[in-house]
Amino acid sequence: MSAVLNWNVDPVIVWITDSFPLKYYGALFACGLLLGFYIVRNIFKNENIPLDNVDSLLIYVIVGTVLGARLGHCFFYELEYFLKHPIEILLPIEKIDGSYQFVGFRGLASHGGTIGVLFAILVYCRKYKVKLLWILDRMAIAVPITAAFIRFGNFMNSEIYGKPTNGNWGVVFQRDDLIPRHPTQLYEAFSYLLIFGILFYMYEVEKIRDTQGLIFGSFLTLLFSARFIIEFFKENQESFENNMLINMGQILSIPFILIGLGLIFWRSKEKENIKFS
Repeated sequence: MSAVLNWNVDPVIVWITDSFPLKYYGALFACGLLLGFYIVRNIFKNENIPLDNVDSLLIYVIVGTVLGARLGHCFFYELEYFLKHPIEILLPIEKIDGSYQFVGFRGLASHGGTIGVLFAILVYCRKYKVKLLWILDRMAIAVPITAAFIRFGNFMNSEIYGKPTNGNWGVVFQRDDLIPRHPTQLYEAFSYLLIFGILFYMYEVEKIRDTQGLIFGSFLTLLFSARFIIEFFKENQESFENNMLINMGQILSIPFILIGLGLIFWRSKEKENIKFS
């Protein structure tokens, strides 16, 4: 019995103009950010925190996410290319047949996005006098939702898919080949939704919620452990990874896992009274 899904969805929802498409990836990315914002906003509201603070936080997070993800891809995966084409790093264009054309950002790295968000939140905390671990705990609850939507976008784009299943099951991404493959985008997306549920449950437990850094540490450990494991089923993104024992995604995940475990160990040893300052 065959359990193969043939996938050949056009990644473009609609062409707004002849040269500007609205794609599923961009739409799902935006929806994920807005849903994450809604979750954090409700947390602020339930804790009687001024909502102006979270409205400002959204801007910081969007800029940090997009800029960090883009720079992460350019420097972690295609450094040599972008050193020769620096204008394409921050502009959604590519030189084709001698002229620049709008192509969107072809390459966003989740590890870079994580670093970008962390830096943006650090800047936000310094400006608004917010305790860093307090805000990271609350942001950590929403981030897996955004990450899940991004992976759903990757699935709609037929990109970042898995290795062949070597069986009569899997997803055939017909835009690339006719081989049943692991739908690793969906593996990640549903893993992230599960992690969201775990972190939200942790937040509901007062003792955990009042221990700064414990939720954030759990977030880092769970999300990047899932990413590390799923990478074994995923095709390498760049050819230089083919000769590596573990790929770049796994290498970049290890520091986050170790930091997460360190936070869990450190913060589980002491409990603090948490106040928004």
